[in-house]
Amino acid sequence: MAKFEVAIPDRIDSDIDRLVDQGDFLNREKAVEDLLSLGISSYGAVDDTDDQLDDDLFTQAVDDQHDPASQRDEPL
Repeated sequence: MAKFEVAIPDRIDSDIDRLVDQGDFLNREKAVEDLLSLGISSYGAVDDTDDQLDDDLFTQAVDDQHDPASQRDEPL
């Protein structure tokens, strides 16, 4: 595992401590690791091709459906 040192604002440092104290994370190291991972994945740097494929399949299935109420009946 890579190690590095980073300077963060006091506000973020306090937020991490608060999250650990609240029990949201097991310890400070795990909190920093998880929060960095969440940030990276939300930025889009994580390979999410499986999620994109699932979304495409769902969208296609919805697009393929037809609303019977929108169909016009031919006059008799």
